[in-house]
Amino acid sequence: MDILYFSPGSASFGVHWMLLDAGHAPELRRVDLGAGQQRSAEYLALNPAGVVPTMIVDGQAFAESGALMLMLADRYPEAGFLPPTGTAARGLAYQWMLQLVNALQPPFRHWFYPHEAAGESAAAEAKQVAGQRIGQMFDRIDAHLAAHGPYLLGDRISAPDFMLAMLCRWSRNMPKPATEWPALKRFIDLMRARPSFVTTCDREGLEEWRQ
Repeated sequence: MDILYFSPGSASFGVHWMLLDAGHAPELRRVDLGAGQQRSAEYLALNPAGVVPTMIVDGQAFAESGALMLMLADRYPEAGFLPPTGTAARGLAYQWMLQLVNALQPPFRHWFYPHEAAGESAAAEAKQVAGQRIGQMFDRIDAHLAAHGPYLLGDRISAPDFMLAMLCRWSRNMPKPATEWPALKRFIDLMRARPSFVTTCDREGLEEWRQ
């Protein structure tokens, strides 16, 4: 059985969700980020970056949520989370995953922890810039979904959809959450309608953003 080190609603959420959607419930080991468990010697031995998620597969530790999602798609091909190898659609799935990880996930970090990016004196400005970048990415994604959706690859769900939905959830308390973009709202509603989403929320004790 896979072992997933997680924190509720964090970057581990999408990995947990994908596993459940594929029909595989991992053994969960909660990392208390508020208490600093991610910086313990025991955890750093598994994940030197001191972040979640970490997943143990066949006794080996793996990290980075986007990488884990792609690995899970390969590990459970019957779930159909990636198009066939060598196809243009497969390339687009990789493109979207890397774009989400590199261009959308970092501004969320800066939104929630603006002092990390700019120091306390410029935290407000850093948060404003992060919010603008998130909005710009949502503009681009919404336009893509409106033209080519309802999912990132069209009419089939794929690994980057779980990443996108997780990041959209993070926007729920922002001045303009992802649900304010019409095509994104349609996408979000489809993702939240999956039974695996409800199960993931139940297992992590999450009540917000269920509908």
